[in-house]
Amino acid sequence: MDSVDIEVLRSAEAWRKSGHRVTLGTIVKTWGSAPRPVGALVVVRDDGQVVGSVSGGCVEDDLIDKVRSQAVARDAPQLVTYGVTNEEATRWGLPCGGTLQVVLEPVTARSGLAELLETISKQQLVKRRLEMDSGRVTVEAGRWSDALEFDGKVLSTVHGPRWRLVLIGAGQLTHYLTEMAKMLDYHVTVIEPREEYSAAWNVAGVKLDRGMPDDVIAALNLDGHSAVVALTHDPKIDDLALMEALKSAAFYVGAIGSKKNNDARRKRLLEFDLSESEIARLHGPVGLYIGSKTPPEIAVAILAEMTAVRHGVTEPSWAAKKEARFDPSACEVKT
Repeated sequence: MDSVDIEVLRSAEAWRKSGHRVTLGTIVKTWGSAPRPVGALVVVRDDGQVVGSVSGGCVEDDLIDKVRSQAVARDAPQLVTYGVTNEEATRWGLPCGGTLQVVLEPVTARSGLAELLETISKQQLVKRRLEMDSGRVTVEAGRWSDALEFDGKVLSTVHGPRWRLVLIGAGQLTHYLTEMAKMLDYHVTVIEPREEYSAAWNVAGVKLDRGMPDDVIAALNLDGHSAVVALTHDPKIDDLALMEALKSAAFYVGAIGSKKNNDARRKRLLEFDLSESEIARLHGPVGLYIGSKTPPEIAVAILAEMTAVRHGVTEPSWAAKKEARFDPSACEVKT
């Protein structure tokens, strides 16, 4: 769950506690080109204030009108559909005939948002079940494989970090990378066996493991929602981590360092029980090239490349698009 959707839940609970009537919306299904993904949240207050988005356009305006007039989800959850026809899709600001379904629910003390937010703050996954007929809510521990499910009677949603990021080393760059990754829906684990670095770790809510990287990574049982980045510049530590990470199902494995250092690293990894195809998965030098120099800029570059890999983007947009050129004739005034 990204930071935007967490803010939606926080706003919903704060408004409820202050005495407002509050309606929470969750996208449960989309067709065509929907602007927001399944699971995206929006909350609307009785006076029309809104946080979050399900369309970025006219759908929110319609929801505000309906909430103000108590025309939807007044006493129980309700399913609403936007954009069934092309004409309606255009009206609601949905491109290319897009259609979306949203479950609206009145937020009450029974909604359990305070408990949900408390668990999320501990970097734990939560599965929340909403019964459409009664509005009854139950929560349980979530699993990495859980996803949103809706059968018309029960809506099951997953809250908390949906992706895992394992960072090797607890230096300055790791601090910036950790804080930014938390905003992008990652549960972060830092591995640092060196006492001089582990003693200074102070990022709240992020676990630091002092074990040896290869042992820790092997025990984590990394899946396709996992990423590993080695940041120590120490081959004795980084190479151990990469040896296990490259054999795992992690969708992204990267290592800090220059091209020369990473070429040498790849040669060293050949001496371990790794195939050439496994070594070829290594992103090193790590991150997109954006001219980054400072630790925060390098963190942005790393997360940008991880995001691209997550979404199947194989080259940056400026490489994929033709260079724009100035055409003086386009500025001529025609009479």
